[in-house]
Amino acid sequence: MGVDKRKILFVCLGNICRSPAAEAIFNKFVEEKGLEAHFEIDSAGLDAYHMGEKADSRMRAYASTRGYNITSISRPINDKDYQYFDMIIGMDRSNIRALISRAPLESHRDKIFLVTDFSSKKVFKEVPDPYYGGLEGFVTVIDILEDSLKALLENISPSIEQ
Repeated sequence: MGVDKRKILFVCLGNICRSPAAEAIFNKFVEEKGLEAHFEIDSAGLDAYHMGEKADSRMRAYASTRGYNITSISRPINDKDYQYFDMIIGMDRSNIRALISRAPLESHRDKIFLVTDFSSKKVFKEVPDPYYGGLEGFVTVIDILEDSLKALLENISPSIEQ
């Protein structure tokens, strides 16, 4: 008998900064708890501008200083993702509006969440896009994601049988 997996998709605008970082951070948290068999984690972007590209080199470099290995390749979200994934988690309110408006079925809207809604610190309302800024933006993104994703895992892992 196979293990029922919780399938989670992280989404940002281009899938080169925030959502790949979220995917890598959540993967590490899942691995640290030994729950890899219970999760399938991916990331996507709202657009295809960077399709097939690695994550932004600045995000990969900074994430690696915090112990995260970002390996994802950018891809756009598609209609099948709405059906396949249990949770679709956007990085900011603009992402959420776009995800809701693109949902193929109204029932898919119940799968869409804002990542900071899981935050334990509640300091930031959303994850700002660091693309056009300096290093501080990447630091802030990782800080927000660590807090929000640690809380997300704590929130959903009790429902997983070990």
